[in-house]
Amino acid sequence: MTLIERRLTVKNQLGLHLRPAGELCKMATEYKSEIKICFRNKEFSAKSILGILSACVQQDDEITLVCSGADEKEACETIAAFIESQS
Repeated sequence: MTLIERRLTVKNQLGLHLRPAGELCKMATEYKSEIKICFRNKEFSAKSILGILSACVQQDDEITLVCSGADEKEACETIAAFIESQS
């Protein structure tokens, strides 16, 4: 099984708070791939809004986006672009 990892820095002043977490979760559920956010040695499902919020990701935190599955490349590119566009 292959997977794609991408390191990202969260630029949003409020981190991954409710609104961007909800948008990210909605976007992630559109893909068949397993999509995870790794932060502080823990993994959180990007398809779970509670998972994303419980990570408590703040501005300037570095996260790793991990995508694995049939549409992993497209999922990783789209979600990474979304996270990087939030400011």
